[in-house]
Amino acid sequence: MRLTRQTNYAMRILMYCGTNKDQLSRIPEIAAAYSVSELFLFKILQPLVENKLVETVRGRNGGVRLGRPAEEITLFDVVRVTEDSFSMAECFDNDATECPLVDSCGLNSALREALGAFFAVLERHTVADLIAARPNMRVALGIDHLDRRAPAA
Repeated sequence: MRLTRQTNYAMRILMYCGTNKDQLSRIPEIAAAYSVSELFLFKILQPLVENKLVETVRGRNGGVRLGRPAEEITLFDVVRVTEDSFSMAECFDNDATECPLVDSCGLNSALREALGAFFAVLERHTVADLIAARPNMRVALGIDHLDRRAPAA
């Protein structure tokens, strides 16, 4: 299983916001921290906002912040809203009727079990866990060097 670039950067947005929890985060700052385009991050932001993982604050001093505490956002929450498909094999698709074993195949069953285990691990880890694993994250992301304007309250 390989996660998309969108999922990777969705996690990075959440990590940035979680690390910067006392302030609103701005997309230009996040984009600069990860050396990626703002347009790309805006595209990724949409499903995060729709699923209340991130909140936006409009206005001159606006920005983004986590929609709930980092301890309550699991990696599975992020993957669920950013990945289009979890088909590990052709036979996972509902319209896959070419294989005569589709209803009795051991491979399909084993792959579903593996996918379930993958989801279970993602469910056990939170955005807060990712942040805690790197105690110097504020420095690595350049957050402490920013001119802060508005608190996240």
